Amino acid sequence: MSPRLAMASALVLLVFPVGCHSGERSAALNRLPEGSNRLIHEKSPYLLQHAHNPVDWYPWGEEALARAQAEDKPIFLSIGYSTCHWCHVMERECFENPAIAALLNELFVCIKVDREERPDLDEIYMAAVQAMTGQGGWPLNVWLTPDLHPFYGGTYFPPEDRYGRPGLPRVARALAEAWRERREEVLQQSQRLVDSLSRLTQVPVQGRDLDRGWVDAAQERLEQIFDEQWGGFGEAPKFPRADFGEICLRQYRRNADEKALHMALRTLERMQDGGIYDHLGGGFSRYSTDRSWTIPHFEKMLYDNAQLGFHYVEAVQLTQREDFARTARGIFDYVLRDLRSPEGGFFSAEDADSEGEEGLFYAWTRDEVRELLDPEDAELFAAAYGLDGPANFEGKWVLARRVDDEALAADHELEVEEVAHRLERTRRVLFERRASRVRPALDDKVLTAWNGLMIRALARGAIVLHEPRYLHAAQAAARFVLSEMRDDRGLLRRWRDGEARFPAYAEDYAYFVEGLLELYQADFDLDWLEAAESLHRELFEHFADPSDGALYHTRADQGDLLVRAKSGYDGAVPTANSVAAHNALTLFELTGRDGYARQCEAILQAFSGVLAEAPLSMARLLLVLDAWTSERVELVLAAPPVERDAWLHRARGGYQPDLFVSAVVDDPRSRQLLPPLEGKVALDGPTAYVCRGFACRRPSLDPREWVAELGLRVVGARAGD
Repeated sequence: MSPRLAMASALVLLVFPVGCHSGERSAALNRLPEGSNRLIHEKSPYLLQHAHNPVDWYPWGEEALARAQAEDKPIFLSIGYSTCHWCHVMERECFENPAIAALLNELFVCIKVDREERPDLDEIYMAAVQAMTGQGGWPLNVWLTPDLHPFYGGTYFPPEDRYGRPGLPRVARALAEAWRERREEVLQQSQRLVDSLSRLTQVPVQGRDLDRGWVDAAQERLEQIFDEQWGGFGEAPKFPRADFGEICLRQYRRNADEKALHMALRTLERMQDGGIYDHLGGGFSRYSTDRSWTIPHFEKMLYDNAQLGFHYVEAVQLTQREDFARTARGIFDYVLRDLRSPEGGFFSAEDADSEGEEGLFYAWTRDEVRELLDPEDAELFAAAYGLDGPANFEGKWVLARRVDDEALAADHELEVEEVAHRLERTRRVLFERRASRVRPALDDKVLTAWNGLMIRALARGAIVLHEPRYLHAAQAAARFVLSEMRDDRGLLRRWRDGEARFPAYAEDYAYFVEGLLELYQADFDLDWLEAAESLHRELFEHFADPSDGALYHTRADQGDLLVRAKSGYDGAVPTANSVAAHNALTLFELTGRDGYARQCEAILQAFSGVLAEAPLSMARLLLVLDAWTSERVELVLAAPPVERDAWLHRARGGYQPDLFVSAVVDDPRSRQLLPPLEGKVALDGPTAYVCRGFACRRPSLDPREWVAELGLRVVGARAGD
């Protein structure tokens, strides 16, 4: 039996031994005035959703932990986030149930945590539940000793035994009895789990010679799990993985690998046609419940749209395809319309549910569509989006593109331009009608990390798509974080309703620095570069392990954690180590300072064992390895702003993922921040300087010449034409 199965079996026997009987229920329920609990004083939308539960919830903090110690009570820790569908289900079924709430209040100190505010707690206790059960997810429910040692946990628990799952009341009584009657067994089991956690949350250092062959091995694995019919990788539920697509694009650029290009483009095509993409309002949902990307899990996350926005923009650079450009614009326009705060930061997410029902906001009936459109437009729209076939979602239709404009034009004896015009008109009509529906709830907290991801995507998108408003939005978000989400100790994690709180994590620093570096390469404002360098130094000062240079998730002085994790695996977002390594490489290329190169190489070495044995588990770091082992290109532009910006558009007009751009500007800080710019000036007009492989070419005044030197790749055309 594996250690994980052995641990799970032992814990099940501990909690549900033969002859287990239920404990007494308490009629007492500790409530705050007016039917509220302590969460009413929090800012997190997720915690506020539970502020009127009869459960005596505490936020994570000194008060709750001290009470557990004083009363010698186990802690019931429940972790989720505001747009989590099954979190809502468990709240309705269990946490709003007075009898279940009374039981929890009697037996435990109950703590609610927003995983997006405290990803450090989520990471540790998710690892614990995965070690116990072999799986994880949200809601995440864990029972802890007063010393914060986990001893039992799971995800969704129903209000009574069903679905093959034990009901929450039965679990609660059994755990409380185990704590009272078999305390020593509980403590022994929890200690074994803590010992296991120490291994799970620390990535062993396995220094190996860095080998670009690991990228090729990852590509071979992607080919094995690629879905030829529908694109994407793996089976349902199917998640959009921008990093996997970026590996494919790089492989095509380096090796002219047509299979890699096919996998990337087929996936982008199928996703933008599927129901996972909002054809009326833009933006992508979290994931698809089926292979064909048709029925999404409807929540929309800022981090997904940031990563996919950047990926679609890169696809535009490579292919020049207008459909990819429309999808990228749809993503960015959605974010600017629905996820942008008046202060300039970006909100976190929109819920899957509205009026208590998942997907209600997005689904349509045939009658609704026919009521809004004239018969000919309704017929055309139905053919385009599958409404002429069987309903695909609970008797309704989630819009998914099933016939392209060319085929529709042939079938209906119309010009392609006429089809496109009529479909665009009908989408606007449906969008306006949908706006009158009850919207899904908005998680309106601003997270530094996720804002960094979106700043990066918007900055690149602004240049490639020729959309200045995207650049203005990225600049405003960067100013907001720098002005409102810092204190005298450094960056802060979360802002909401005028309050910034929680020390930032490594991912907050890394993602935000990456956004600032991309922003600098879009407008050449030295404020962004100066802030990026300062925050990058703070990150390595407070989070780096001196023994190997890799980053911990939390600062050294974070005092309320069971273990200090050093994460080396990507999840829905890349690990901070991967992004920080790329930032170090970017800073090295821009500034020429060798210390940044050493930081990048140290992280690659620290996780070289992971890259060698499971490369797709750190796909973003694999992209850094590819850049590290490639001939990188630096471009310096010396030109007045108008000509400089026009040349920048040319430089970003093709695909070159290892291009780093700086510009000569009239700012006294330039010499200190960017030593490689010394001596680079405009000659007899706008001038470009290109360096490859630590060697610089002669300065050029001819865009055709220096664009060719960049080595841009465009499918089906010559870069620079």
